[in-house]
Amino acid sequence: MANEGVMNAWLYGTDCKSDLSKPARPLHIVLLGAPGIGKGTQAEYLSKKYGAVQLSTGDVFRAAKNTPEESLSPAMREAMVAMKAGKLVSDDTVINLVRERKNCLSSGYGFLLDGFPRTVHQAEALKEILVDLNIKLDAVLNYVLDTEEVVKRLSGRRTCKQCKGTAHIIFNPPKVEGVCDKCGGELFQREDDQPDAIRVRLKTYEESTAPLADYYEKEGLLLTITADGTPDEVFHKTEALLKQRLGL
Repeated sequence: MANEGVMNAWLYGTDCKSDLSKPARPLHIVLLGAPGIGKGTQAEYLSKKYGAVQLSTGDVFRAAKNTPEESLSPAMREAMVAMKAGKLVSDDTVINLVRERKNCLSSGYGFLLDGFPRTVHQAEALKEILVDLNIKLDAVLNYVLDTEEVVKRLSGRRTCKQCKGTAHIIFNPPKVEGVCDKCGGELFQREDDQPDAIRVRLKTYEESTAPLADYYEKEGLLLTITADGTPDEVFHKTEALLKQRLGL
């Protein structure tokens, strides 16, 4: 997320304001990619380069958990009821949640949609929303990586029991094994960071996203990027594809 002002606008559905300068040519992009693939980092790079703001449905859900119920929108209240009951938030509720936040989509900064759409039904709804706003989707960036490489990235993550900070035994090892650099708390591996659990999550993601990738391929919008290498290297690939497709 670009800044607190954007976060609040995205959470409450108000006018989107950013510290970024409005670009002359705002980009409207959807980001696809499995958990742990580095999609959030690429969104940050894209935002800095092109001025578009990252709009993540995951950020909304996380922030809403600490927001008074009376401050939540109708769709957000529905989502919270489902989440508290341990249920999946329905497609229609997520669509309504995004529709409530159309001011952010049409802010003039452009957007990087992260976490939406997740299904073809949501993609079709997004298309309708953007038509109503007279906005054309520029591209769908689909970040892909070998399953075992994603497992290695995620299973190496360690979380601090005290401050909830993270380290990585390969890419960002703590100075002292098993000890958090920030607060000295104990680092542990969360259950959902176990290799078998990660593979289940990745399989679920692939099953739900494959039809979505096919949908955007037929729409002529899909740009697939192999997310191996450093974040800078992946971003250079992204830049090259956007330049080729959009002339940036």
